[in-house]
Amino acid sequence: MLADMPVVSLMLATSDGCSLDGDLSVPDGPVRAAAVICHPHPLYGGDRHNNVVDALFRALPSVGVAALRFDFRGVGRSTGTHGLGVDEGLDLVAALDELSSRWPALPLIAAGYSFGSMVALGAGDPRVAGWVAVAPPLSAMKLDASAVADDSRPKLVLAAEHDQFTPSAAARAVCADWVATTEVEIPAADHFLAGRTAWVVERVTEWLDRVLTGGASS
Repeated sequence: MLADMPVVSLMLATSDGCSLDGDLSVPDGPVRAAAVICHPHPLYGGDRHNNVVDALFRALPSVGVAALRFDFRGVGRSTGTHGLGVDEGLDLVAALDELSSRWPALPLIAAGYSFGSMVALGAGDPRVAGWVAVAPPLSAMKLDASAVADDSRPKLVLAAEHDQFTPSAAARAVCADWVATTEVEIPAADHFLAGRTAWVVERVTEWLDRVLTGGASS
């Protein structure tokens, strides 16, 4: 647990002039990688303090991964207005810029939950070493995540068995031809992952640890 680990508050600057409110947590020891964690849909109450985002933010340093979470444009103290998932891609780039300026030689992970997972999957940035998508609404959102399908960088897709937007069976069908992709069903869960957050965190940290030690991505 990171209950006693310091959290650094910061503001991110996007290329189109928005300022984004964010937090950074850093391992108490060697940093192996750094991850951006994107939050659920801003128009439905999503922000960086979402329970799934918060759980990942607090857990990733335990496997040596610095974690950055931020509020998308128009959320909380972040300036700007909602960009239909498109402009939010610029927000993610700003977060990647922050991490790469701090750790230029380390691999960067683009992660997200729900809407945030679709923004993360849309990041074709060459600095990204891999993706983590938790409950991605692959068949319910117009955001195009197909660019990652043929990308050889590792991907973890965690899809809830009873997800209201894209259940695990549908997610499995979408991801069937994706390369370097691990698709895992979150059993007995819907999109909101009540009671399954700890399970999700365990799967994500296990996968990251395996990828960062050079293990197979699937």
